[in-house]
Amino acid sequence: MHDSTDIQNNKGMAIVAYILFFIPLIAAKDSKFAWYHANQGLTLLVTAVIVNVILGIIPFIGWILLPLANLAIFILAILGIVAAAQGQAKPLPLIGKYTLLK
Repeated sequence: MHDSTDIQNNKGMAIVAYILFFIPLIAAKDSKFAWYHANQGLTLLVTAVIVNVILGIIPFIGWILLPLANLAIFILAILGIVAAAQGQAKPLPLIGKYTLLK
């Protein structure tokens, strides 16, 4: 799927994608590997915003579930960072199948 030179040259950008997804879009715009992880990072960000808004407006139960949901989002980010550092283009569990960037 991705060539090994692209992966080796852009592992750092792929890792950054889970913190600031748009940086690889600017700094590594020719890298399919960095774009893949930027898409995963953007999908994670959108998921985090949606989950936080929905659980934030649901009284009591939502407020109790919110820290657990944020912990799950943090774990997904760590999984993405580890996959990027290992040179893998592995989709995140549950949300990795969605493509927001073409």
